[in-house]
Amino acid sequence: MAKPKSGAKKPTPAAKAGAKPTAKKDNAARLDLIRNASKKVATAATKVVKAVAEGAKGKVAAAKKAVAEKVEKAPAAAKKAAAKAAPPAPTTPPAKAGKAAAKAAPAAPAGKKAAGKAGGKAPSAVPAGPPVEKPRPRATKLPPVGEPLTKREMEQLLTAGEGRGVMGEGSLKGRLILSGEMPHLVVVGRDKRELTFLLQGPDQEVLPAYVDHKVSVSGLIKKTTNHSGVVEVRKYSAKKPEVEEVAPPPSDSEPKLRYLSPGEVSMAVAAGMGAGIKGFASIRGNLEMMGEDFVLVVSNGGTRQQVSFAIEGKAAVKSLRKHVGQTLQVTGVVDKTSGWGGRITAETVEPRPSEARSVSRDEMELVHIEGEVPTSVDVKLNHGLTVRLQEQPGATWAIEPTLAKRVGLREANFEPGAAGGPATREFFFTPRNPGNFEVEFFLAKAFTPGVVERSFKINVTVKP
Repeated sequence: MAKPKSGAKKPTPAAKAGAKPTAKKDNAARLDLIRNASKKVATAATKVVKAVAEGAKGKVAAAKKAVAEKVEKAPAAAKKAAAKAAPPAPTTPPAKAGKAAAKAAPAAPAGKKAAGKAGGKAPSAVPAGPPVEKPRPRATKLPPVGEPLTKREMEQLLTAGEGRGVMGEGSLKGRLILSGEMPHLVVVGRDKRELTFLLQGPDQEVLPAYVDHKVSVSGLIKKTTNHSGVVEVRKYSAKKPEVEEVAPPPSDSEPKLRYLSPGEVSMAVAAGMGAGIKGFASIRGNLEMMGEDFVLVVSNGGTRQQVSFAIEGKAAVKSLRKHVGQTLQVTGVVDKTSGWGGRITAETVEPRPSEARSVSRDEMELVHIEGEVPTSVDVKLNHGLTVRLQEQPGATWAIEPTLAKRVGLREANFEPGAAGGPATREFFFTPRNPGNFEVEFFLAKAFTPGVVERSFKINVTVKP
């Protein structure tokens, strides 16, 4: 028998019997089964992804369930097929069998990973809706009943700028408004200023339906600031807002006049005050004439703050001429149109005794000036100075009130003209302080002393 060449392997008995080709066929069959199972898993995962993309949530759940079942069944089918294909006496070396098992093991987890990725991407494929706003927290529980508010605490509660920290059980009435989507009660306080209270409690969701209604609430009231607070509402009642009635057109008849109060009478006779006052009153003053009209001077006669009323009505008769320069009590409707006078519709006129003169002219040296003559005169201290000026209809002579005090104006007497002649006005001064004074006289309108037609000045030197 010839020897084999060097380097050639000696044939083994197993090769002669044909065992090696049989082992290779068994491995190929097992690999084919594993590949088929992996393909089935990948196909199922692809179906799951498509179903998720279509947005069918029910199908996604069913597909996931099917994938899980198929993944569980695939290894079992592979094991059964391997058991059928395997010969009764396996001749595969242990090393090669371990390699085949290692290759088959990663296949199943790969299918699971694919299914997991598909399941993770599913929510992102569903279109997201608009964000839902979370409802604001609202007070739904009521605190325990507290002490009722006293009368003093209620006054502080309803006073704007006071009462911070006052708390107790009580009731409030006001108008319901919404501020920041929360119901608030606007209450008119004691000084007609508004206070705002936040309404809390289980009825907080219902109260917004009564916006602009008149609402009465009762519960625990807390004044958190000097102008606002909180009410834990236990009970409430709402009333529909009243429809504003159309006011009837004003009637042609004048409103009924009323009697003026003593304070209003004082304002009517004061200079620069009470313009617009109208009503029944009785006033006293000196009677003068302005052309053919009668005028009642009630205060500050002879100065630019003189207040006078033109006498009208049935009592303004010619017989009043005999009372010119005297004191009269006139009763009627007083209408003060400006701060310096107006008119009075006289119903009764009663003469009153004239007041006694405060200064007697007896035993007094008098310096007299007649007419509008600018001049200079010397007057002794505590003696007299008289200036007589001619009046004009609708105007009167006057001096400044402050100057009248410095020079010592005592009287400003109106004197009607004799036999229908022009009337005159006499100014009587008694200087009390030595020095030089410039006295200016103004011819101004009777009821508007600010309107001056002309003026002139005289220099007065008061000697001790």
